[in-house]
Amino acid sequence: MKSDFSISLKQLATERNLPMETVISALEAALASAYKKDNLVGEQNIAVRLSFTTGEVRVFILKTVVEEVTDPRLEISLGDAKKVKRDAALGDQIETASMLYEPGRIAAQTAKQVVTQRLREAERDLVYAEYANRAGEVVTATVQKLEGRQVILDLGRADAIMPDKEQMPTERYRPNMKVKVFIVEVARTARGPEIIVSRAHRDLLRRLFEMEVPEIYNGVVEIKAIAREPGSRSKVAVWARQEGVDAVGSCVGMRGVRIQNVVKELEGEKIDVVQWHRDPASFIANALDPAQVAHVDLNPAENTARVVVQDRQLSLAIGKEGQNARLAAKLTGWKIDITSATEADQERQARHAQMEEERRARAGVEAPVVAAAEAAPVLVPPEKQAPVGAPEPEVLRPAAEQAAPVIAAASAPAPAAEAVREEASAGQPVLTPEEEEEWLQRAIAEEERAKAAALAEAEAPAEPEAEDEEEEGLPVTADVWKVPQLVPSTGGQIRFAEDILGERGGRRGGRRDGRDDDANRARRGGNRRGGRRAGSSEE
Repeated sequence: MKSDFSISLKQLATERNLPMETVISALEAALASAYKKDNLVGEQNIAVRLSFTTGEVRVFILKTVVEEVTDPRLEISLGDAKKVKRDAALGDQIETASMLYEPGRIAAQTAKQVVTQRLREAERDLVYAEYANRAGEVVTATVQKLEGRQVILDLGRADAIMPDKEQMPTERYRPNMKVKVFIVEVARTARGPEIIVSRAHRDLLRRLFEMEVPEIYNGVVEIKAIAREPGSRSKVAVWARQEGVDAVGSCVGMRGVRIQNVVKELEGEKIDVVQWHRDPASFIANALDPAQVAHVDLNPAENTARVVVQDRQLSLAIGKEGQNARLAAKLTGWKIDITSATEADQERQARHAQMEEERRARAGVEAPVVAAAEAAPVLVPPEKQAPVGAPEPEVLRPAAEQAAPVIAAASAPAPAAEAVREEASAGQPVLTPEEEEEWLQRAIAEEERAKAAALAEAEAPAEPEAEDEEEEGLPVTADVWKVPQLVPSTGGQIRFAEDILGERGGRRGGRRDGRDDDANRARRGGNRRGGRRAGSSEE
């Protein structure tokens, strides 16, 4: 039959979530401390043994086994020790005497304080041992309270602290709110284990994907890199270890169900899942998703990449306040410089122009040397040199070049002698005064003939344009140009040309004079309706 003492011990162990052996050991240490205070045992070592079933407390004096005893209160010889314990050896501690112990009120109060302290220390050690190996895991916690800028959360058996830097800027924490947190660190302190948790750590995103995507949990799909700005946007680079598996599609799920669960847990944080690639250029192009990249230039020496996109994709590649480019740089580990296709083309043209200028500059340095070599005087033997004062030989030129001065003179007034000399100095053949006079006379004659021909052409009478009489319907006869003398009618009015033409029966008169319409229709063989109208008028 269980005693009340054993029932109380079990209840205490259950409330503290401690094993029974730990509770009994703490209680024995507390009773030993109380016994030393009551009995003034001094420097003697004592041990208290507690019976779990009956609750009986017995006190034993502990002594160390030695060859030669110097202090009888702490030591015992080997022969005497074997009388108590047959297998005793040097250096062992044996219980030499035992006595019953009935603690008083003061001893009981002291024992209570020691038991409480020992149980608290045991509980802290147990909690530390439990969570020390769980760093890097995701647990569900309940918000207890807010202390300044820190959030205190309840993990069940322990309390956790979430500092301000580990909180998401877009979240507002309220008491009794349940959230999933990432255990960053577990440390042992004087007040017990200190557990630091986070909602802004990038590995929280990794653990959430492992919970939602079976391919990642099984190792078929691997998360290569994560770049995150908590509460705003994240980028995840994934790679499939098994051929034929769509890494991005596995993370997104059917109709986006898997990734939507992760987004919901992170309070609407946007997540871009991109394909990882061994080629840095391809990986950088994928990391800038959703922008389309035209070209990527890498500079491994400086670990920089220059990305060229279309003009309409420039703002999309940079992102709001540069967020997309910043996350892509964190994800790939390269410094990314984004430029538009127009700017890249302008830079390329400027670079080519500069190269051309440098080439021309190098060619300009060599040109004077060649020119000086060409301009060097040619030495002519004395026997082949022309005598001093002899006229320069005339240079024969092609007929096309010789006719140039004649054409120029024909189109301009007679030039003065100085103009002729200027042309001669410009490279034309030098003329004698007689040839110059003859050339001027021919030019003046040609100019006069051209002016006379133009004047005769201007004074020639222009042929009258024949009117298209057939189109108007009038017979072309000589009577058309004869206008009869106008005689005043009986009414005292003057007749006009329309009336005269109307009497002659022309089409123009018929249209303008309504009196002859019927006669004209009959004459042209009009339609039956017109004929009937003409017949009715004659009747």
